[in-house]
Amino acid sequence: MSGKVVTIDPATRLEGLAKITVVLNDEGNVKDAYYQVVELRGFERFVQGRPIEEVLRITPRICGVCPIPHHLAPAKAADQIYGVDPPKTAKLLREILALGHNIHSHILHFYAFALPDFVLGEKTKPSTHNILGIYQAFPEIAKEAIKIRGYAQKIQAMIGAKATHPVTVIPGGISKGITQEQAEEILKMTKEAIEFGKLGLKVFDDLVVKNDKLMSLIDMDAYKMESYYKSVVGPDNELDFYQYDTVKIVNSKGKEVSKYNAKEYLDYISEHVEPWSYLKFPYLKKIGWKGFVAEPDNGLYRVNSLARLNVIDKIKTPLAQEAMEDMFKVLGGKPSHHTLGFNWARLVEILYCGERMKEIAEDPDVFSDKYRTPVTKSMITGEGVGVIEAPRGTLYHHYKTNKDGRVTDANIIVATTNNNAAICLSVKQAAQEMIQRGQYNDDGLNKIEMAFRAYDPCLACATHSLPGQMPLQVEIYDQNKKLVRTLKRKF
Repeated sequence: MSGKVVTIDPATRLEGLAKITVVLNDEGNVKDAYYQVVELRGFERFVQGRPIEEVLRITPRICGVCPIPHHLAPAKAADQIYGVDPPKTAKLLREILALGHNIHSHILHFYAFALPDFVLGEKTKPSTHNILGIYQAFPEIAKEAIKIRGYAQKIQAMIGAKATHPVTVIPGGISKGITQEQAEEILKMTKEAIEFGKLGLKVFDDLVVKNDKLMSLIDMDAYKMESYYKSVVGPDNELDFYQYDTVKIVNSKGKEVSKYNAKEYLDYISEHVEPWSYLKFPYLKKIGWKGFVAEPDNGLYRVNSLARLNVIDKIKTPLAQEAMEDMFKVLGGKPSHHTLGFNWARLVEILYCGERMKEIAEDPDVFSDKYRTPVTKSMITGEGVGVIEAPRGTLYHHYKTNKDGRVTDANIIVATTNNNAAICLSVKQAAQEMIQRGQYNDDGLNKIEMAFRAYDPCLACATHSLPGQMPLQVEIYDQNKKLVRTLKRKF
């Protein structure tokens, strides 16, 4: 047979717009595969000329799925620009925002996007191969997931004033605190979140780990990649989502290869571009770019839940630490290269976030009235780099300002962008397994989608989309309806 192209358009159960193009050779086997992001990137330009404190209210609009990280990362940059260290209460409240959002996001991905692939079966109709199918098959689990996600949303609104596009985090701290009664309410909700975290891990153990067929799927070579891994870590190399600014990179053997402060990120990361995607491809600068291959001499790396657990030495909450140890034991040791293991790692992190939020809610400083350090223009230093661990991985916000604090330059590298090269390679590996000699079916195409879905890509966040189709072609006709000129814009 002659060469052929197989297209999955749109890719499903993700945030944003993407398509997968698989190119077959003359024998019908996969020659190449492209995970194509078809949205526009642009927020780095939108914020230029804006006061840095206003940027904190603009960047959450990058994405309705992950607005909290885009509120917190620029806030850390703004703190540096003003040369100010927020008080403890502000840091605790900001961390609760980060942890609550992480629970909110992880529940959405695991129960609505990932779990259907594992437990609903290949014969499930597409219309119910989603959260609706989960609700029909496991109504009590679905109800609990919706309830706890609602709690997380309520906590975000309580601290951020608005759950979806928060406004309270400001340079030097936060614009309003919480009362002791609100702290007690948060504590009550986090206790239920911990129980839900334990439930989620039991569900995964009962439905997936104890199912030999599903574990064989997770263990397939098509869903493995021996890459580098990157994450923010605490002083003891522990799991951290907000408080610290140290980034650690390990190789495929788990050995540390780099450790740096976020301000130095440009010394460690470069970005490659391809003509078939609007999303860039970051790689490790000191190792170099050799293409879409997972090799020791190629700087392709991964971030997100499993990457975080591969990088850290420990989790400082007991239940999540035990759950992480159990996960790595089943997956054959640490680091784990199982792409579908990202889903399991999210459940470990849900449990951690619940435990850590409980610790914060029990700290009397969380409802102190000392939640802001005042700032003035005379304090402006002109540059700041904020880094946090968003649900999908490491997020950088880098800003330079003039003496009035107006942004002159901005660079944003979001978690999904960090993972872009790895996502493309994962899609290719899965396609090579699922399409052979020109033969494939809907189940095989869905298993190709599982390869990218494990990363929980957020493309609206990564590419900062605008409404409408961006490629433009204008055809100009004369009065006789004869085409006289064609104008094209390729982006």
